[in-house]
Amino acid sequence: MTSMNQGNSNRSVSTSAGPTHSMNMLNRPNSLSNPAVGIAPKFVPTLSEDDAVVQARLLKALADPTRLRILSLLSRHEGEVCVFEIVESFTLEQPTISHHLRILRDAGLVDCRKKGLWAYYYVRRDSLGRARDVIDGLA
Repeated sequence: MTSMNQGNSNRSVSTSAGPTHSMNMLNRPNSLSNPAVGIAPKFVPTLSEDDAVVQARLLKALADPTRLRILSLLSRHEGEVCVFEIVESFTLEQPTISHHLRILRDAGLVDCRKKGLWAYYYVRRDSLGRARDVIDGLA
């Protein structure tokens, strides 16, 4: 029993002889887990996290050359363009074009109407206006 106690006392002595900067780290207040009460941050983003996610999805959809080319093609043709005609206009395979169209749809930049076996895509002009507003808001 005494040998166990001696082992424990040796351990406690060796840990207390460790570097002093570890003790300072423990005593220093952590601003992330323990924010100061009553102090407002100097800078506050005007954009909420949810709005930032929506706007980032919109801008990410625009940040791809193939998707910009698809939007350009759809914008030139004021009506609806069949997905078959979109695929014909590119050297990419149909699954790749469908992937890009899905991203554009998820961002709200394009929409489609199904007629029989084919889907006809068109630009949602209001969403392009939102993208312009997002960029203007950053300028």
